[in-house]
Amino acid sequence: MLLHVCCASCAAYPIKLLEPDFDITMFFYNPNIHPRKEYIKRLESVKKLSDISGIVFIESDYDIVLWSSRVKGTENEPEGGKRCRFCFDMRLKKTASTAKEKHMDIFATTMSISPHKNSKVINVAASTISEAMGVQYYTSDLKKKDGFKKTNELSRTYGLYHQDYCGCNYSIRK
Repeated sequence: MLLHVCCASCAAYPIKLLEPDFDITMFFYNPNIHPRKEYIKRLESVKKLSDISGIVFIESDYDIVLWSSRVKGTENEPEGGKRCRFCFDMRLKKTASTAKEKHMDIFATTMSISPHKNSKVINVAASTISEAMGVQYYTSDLKKKDGFKKTNELSRTYGLYHQDYCGCNYSIRK
């Protein structure tokens, strides 16, 4: 399984949950994260989680210019609006294409663990991408059964960095 990881704090519990059933590789592709120093903090925390868990991770490119061009025109959208859908699509497409390129059977994302993210929107987007690319998607709502609480507890136990906004410069507004 290629597991798209938005940040280490959101991945701590999902990897524990999925590890018994899947051979997981974490995939860090988040060109939406702004500013760059925030990106580096999150990347370093994913590296730490990789060391703690023994799960390999792959870092993809950080292309804030491409991300900005994809979400252009949605700058004033509220959190959870069209901009987020474009961002989900971009990251999930890259995850699916990387899974296919690396001959992995399935891809998933940790994004559904956030209480601020609509799992249905994420799953519909990923399922559409899955069908188009011919790579199976693991449908999930990881926040169920106290998933968000469990991932935060593990994150604190591991001493992982925990951010206070989604990642893009527009989500900093509040």
